[in-house]
Amino acid sequence: MKVDECFYIGYITKTKGLKGEIQVFFEYDEPEDLPLDSVFVEINGKLIPYFISSYKLQNNQTGNFYFEDIDTIEKAEKLLRKKLYLPDAKKPERDSDEFLITDLKGFSVHDENHGDLGELIEIHDYPQQYVAMVVYKSKEILFPLNDDLITLIDEENKVLRVNLPEGLIDLYLEDSAKS
Repeated sequence: MKVDECFYIGYITKTKGLKGEIQVFFEYDEPEDLPLDSVFVEINGKLIPYFISSYKLQNNQTGNFYFEDIDTIEKAEKLLRKKLYLPDAKKPERDSDEFLITDLKGFSVHDENHGDLGELIEIHDYPQQYVAMVVYKSKEILFPLNDDLITLIDEENKVLRVNLPEGLIDLYLEDSAKS
């Protein structure tokens, strides 16, 4: 199994107890929809399958897991901070009319004051909000994705129109002028 045949669901944050229990933080929005009988753990650039013997999901995007053959804290510690994946075939189906903020990745971003900013290449999911990243004039520009700044989402043409606060882009461009 290769990473490009899978989708990322989260990572292992810590061990719990002495019998190999681990805690997983899910970056996948709805972990309760995932088929969690096994996962792939990325170790040294390779995906290694681990079978799940039991788990309990929490309300805060985390879950406590026992993997088969991981029965000591020492074995569990080797998995800390490792990324978890599931095969694309196990990705839950979405309704065709369902649109998520993360679907904006790849859209062209157009600001009312600066014009075309380029392609939205990354969306970071922070606890308070989503933050978009574009590369404009060879500089990474970050801005929040919220209803106050988004003026139009054109799904058909893959265009995101925004009205960014005055001076935001200039801050990023001034940094490069000082360097």
